[in-house]
Amino acid sequence: MKTPEEFLEENGWTSAAKIDRSRLIAHFIAEMDAGLAGRESSLAMINSHLAAPGRENYAGKKAVVLDAGGTNLRGAVVSWDGAIEARRNQSMPGVAREVSAEEFYKVFAGEVERLKPLANTGKIGWCFSYPAKVTENLDAQLIAWTKNIKAPEIVGQHVGAELLKRLGGGAIAVVNDTVATLLAAKATAGEKEYSSFIGFILGTGSNTAYVDQDLGVIINAEAGAFDKLPQSKFDEILDARSGNPGRQRLEKMIAGAYLGPIGHEILKAAAKAGYFSRRGGSVITGLGNISTKELDDFCDGVADLNLPADDLRLARRFVLPVFERAATLAAVELAAFVIKSGEGVQADEPVAICIDGSTYYKTRSVDFAATIKHELDDMLVRRRNVHYEIVAKVEDAPLIGAAVAAIMGN
Repeated sequence: MKTPEEFLEENGWTSAAKIDRSRLIAHFIAEMDAGLAGRESSLAMINSHLAAPGRENYAGKKAVVLDAGGTNLRGAVVSWDGAIEARRNQSMPGVAREVSAEEFYKVFAGEVERLKPLANTGKIGWCFSYPAKVTENLDAQLIAWTKNIKAPEIVGQHVGAELLKRLGGGAIAVVNDTVATLLAAKATAGEKEYSSFIGFILGTGSNTAYVDQDLGVIINAEAGAFDKLPQSKFDEILDARSGNPGRQRLEKMIAGAYLGPIGHEILKAAAKAGYFSRRGGSVITGLGNISTKELDDFCDGVADLNLPADDLRLARRFVLPVFERAATLAAVELAAFVIKSGEGVQADEPVAICIDGSTYYKTRSVDFAATIKHELDDMLVRRRNVHYEIVAKVEDAPLIGAAVAAIMGN
């Protein structure tokens, strides 16, 4: 019988060791260029209409900030240096029941009114991380709700303008979470000088934003949609069963919403092929959905999925490559964006990479931080003499980045 590694390869799996880094980087950059030029591309390359962060310093400035991107709404007053005060969390309107537009905006307007006395910057920062079209005046036109938000009247509206109507006027900067993560690196840089900035999300989903030096603006690449990469049989099964087949190919190979299900498909296929004992095969066949956390616990030795001892070691050989491949692909993605930024040529002014997301920070079976750093050191520093720095984790990056957007554009 073939080894687990041979079985995976037979089913189209490309292990982390066999990923052609240089080829994928070239594909990534080609897709970026095509998207920027308006040609067919898997990458949307959305212009945020936010200027690249420079050497400006707005010390002492504080803005009202809203953060909406899941099922919770957060409000706070945030300073240029990242200090947060008067933070409050509440449920997003439309989670428990369907709400009208008036009910929806009333909650946001109330939060702004609560916070306004504490701010000294007129423009509101709003991190709005639902599918939306970005406008030149830093507004967002909602395309569709995710996370089961039930507020159908809002779809198609420019949410910033609608909120300002309820407030009697004013100004607002609406950004998505990836752009906000990029800007958070600027807010927390202190005296450190960086040549450019990248925001990277690797949590339940994944995306990247970077500064395009030719355009002088931040670009939200919607990088999870990149599709120029090899797919295994297991990736194809997962994709076909997803709510958006054929889309978000890279995201489905590296993000937390998908790693557990991919591992589950591998285990079921291995059981069907007769790799496990009768009891072990029965256990695997009878498993319900496996979350990424459960698969990570299993690979890390914290959980055994009730498998017999003789099957445990073999099963882990089948599924640990899911995390190894994800970490390597994430590093390739980041390398492409650092190169595309056209900066980092001076060792004392690297490209700052700000990362947010639970998959990057909480995965235990594979150390994503160490793997990505090792890969970037090789792909960027050693091979290309391009320098980068993964900055320390920025807590509340969406809040902080939205504040930077508001203060910079005030």
